[in-house]
Amino acid sequence: MSSVARARARTVAVAATDGMLHFELALASEVFGSKPDGVPGPWYEVEVCGARPVRVGRFLLEPDRGLDWLTQAGTVIVPALADVDADPPADLVEALRAAHASGARVVSLCTGVFALAAAGLLDGLRATTHWAHTDALAARFPRIEVDPDVLYVDNGRVLTSAGKAAAMDLCLHLIRLDHGSAVANAVARRLVVPPHRAGGQAQFVTTPVPEQDDHPLAALLPWIMERLDQPLTVEDLARHANLSSRHLGRQFRAATGTTPLQWLLTQRIRRAQELLEKTDESVDSIAAASGMGTATTLRRHFHRTVGVPPDAYRRTFRS
Repeated sequence: MSSVARARARTVAVAATDGMLHFELALASEVFGSKPDGVPGPWYEVEVCGARPVRVGRFLLEPDRGLDWLTQAGTVIVPALADVDADPPADLVEALRAAHASGARVVSLCTGVFALAAAGLLDGLRATTHWAHTDALAARFPRIEVDPDVLYVDNGRVLTSAGKAAAMDLCLHLIRLDHGSAVANAVARRLVVPPHRAGGQAQFVTTPVPEQDDHPLAALLPWIMERLDQPLTVEDLARHANLSSRHLGRQFRAATGTTPLQWLLTQRIRRAQELLEKTDESVDSIAAASGMGTATTLRRHFHRTVGVPPDAYRRTFRS
């Protein structure tokens, strides 16, 4: 990769326009604009881009660059739009099309998805937004496969998130893709937020991930994490938790928004990512250590979940 390409890859352009919500705009600026202590190498350069001074909540913001500068960025982030019934500004829509055509990774936070949809960047793809607006998104843009039950959707170069906290999850996901799990965890630690919530997790769960000592899963989850290299069934988990398999499934869905097996698979993939980043172990060894059994099984699940094969993932972080 040339020096110009490397500089572009770490440039984040936050596209600003009147009526954007300041939470998501400030979130993107904070996550990508502040390098955590102890992280080697260059960090992101963040530029707020807009056609003119923009009204964000009660504040008037003077952009760093014009919207035409989006084509110079490696990642373009569109914060939430307050009025989802109005058409997004035409200049923003055109700038997003140009940025995508130039090779940028285009990301929407919450209702910023309506700008990506208006630009046609989501046609034929899965996407999400805040659960309160998924019906409106599906009705206005029928060519999009709207998923109301996930935190974020990664289509490679076009990514969308649900609202508020899910926007943070997607930003940390981007850092994990660019810099690895250790750096993403360092950023999460600085921001005092959970280091990882999988994109497929439900937007709303009835109770938080258990912290109480008397919660049925409080002792079970650490027990599982210590045994990821072992074959585990739902019956094994239920037996250790002294629950029926059906009751265990209900407790998992309420606490994590997903099933026991899907949660277990997510943890195994995360373990494999860490080992690929930090060790020289073979894919076969990592498959065994993460409980995936064989390299073939690991490659299948890893590619489907992360988007690239394990070997390509390792090369990315070793480079």
